Amino acid sequence: MASTATKTAQIKCINKIPRADPYHAITHIGGYVTSQWKLTLTDAIAKIERREWSFYTFADGRRADVIVATRNGHKYLKTEADYDTPDNLLSLPECP
Repeated sequence: MASTATKTAQIKCINKIPRADPYHAITHIGGYVTSQWKLTLTDAIAKIERREWSFYTFADGRRADVIVATRNGHKYLKTEADYDTPDNLLSLPECP
């Protein structure tokens, strides 16, 4: 029987254009464990919605789980600690 356990990964970097505008979507998220990984926003949202993966960041020394939110009909990622802008994610460095 196949395992249905959700995999968990820490997001350590993002790609976003324009970088400083909190109201334009992040295009990619990424991180590294034994090797670097990078997903498009669409892929990350799909994996969360299918409960295949869950993601989190560390902000101010505390874990913040990443969730899918909707604004003006568009899905995006944010942490549970954020209000309507993905500030915790925006504070991460740019992915290579």
